[in-house]
Amino acid sequence: MTPWVTRLLVANGAMFLITKTFPRLEWALVFVPALTPTRPWSLVTYMFLHGDLWHLLFNMLGLFFFGPRLEVRLGSRRFLTLYLVSGVAGALLSFVTPRAAIVGSSAAVFGVFLGYALYWPHERVYIWGILPVPARVLVIALTVLSLYGGFTAGGGIAHFAHLGGFLGGLLYLKWSERRTPAARFRARAAPDPRAATRADLERWRRIRPEAMHPVNRAEYERLVRKIQEEGPERLTQAERAFLDRFADDHADR
Repeated sequence: MTPWVTRLLVANGAMFLITKTFPRLEWALVFVPALTPTRPWSLVTYMFLHGDLWHLLFNMLGLFFFGPRLEVRLGSRRFLTLYLVSGVAGALLSFVTPRAAIVGSSAAVFGVFLGYALYWPHERVYIWGILPVPARVLVIALTVLSLYGGFTAGGGIAHFAHLGGFLGGLLYLKWSERRTPAARFRARAAPDPRAATRADLERWRRIRPEAMHPVNRAEYERLVRKIQEEGPERLTQAERAFLDRFADDHADR
């Protein structure tokens, strides 16, 4: 497990127990778009509430399976920001149904799904533990289902919140990885001082993946393949930082 995935799992579980014990508190934290001017905090608090145990379990399983690898890839700060931005975006898109009461972390977790599918589009996800589906196909299917459900108003599900989670996650990830025109000009005009050197490659080669957590080991192996297939110059700043973090802790001495 990774730090923020663990904290979010605990926070959602604790809030479920607290709000089911004190229903008045739950209503004070529910998001109703039309009431936003008098309850602005509900843009965030709603994503820590759940209608029932199955609702909570579905969302937490998604966070548990997809979150750790993505947190390793993005870093804890960017992962938490992605989660919160996706959740708030889900609330904002729910203004399509201004009187509906919205609860659940689905929009935030859908943002995590989206991030996972962007970085590992061909990774197989097993629906019900049986049916293998590429991650990007799962996201496309969920988008189509949410669009259909949203415009047919069926099932009492916050479909527009799900769509908002996807949209918010996509916009945040694209924005966070952007390069300004000035940065692009500097990159063309001079070598990037953060680019991998021969010494960097040697330090990364000495990392012992067998001593790493399975999630981190999978990410390390992905980066090794990327270096081999595309060259070290294709590593992003976050990917280089990931390798640097483990070089000192897991390198043979």
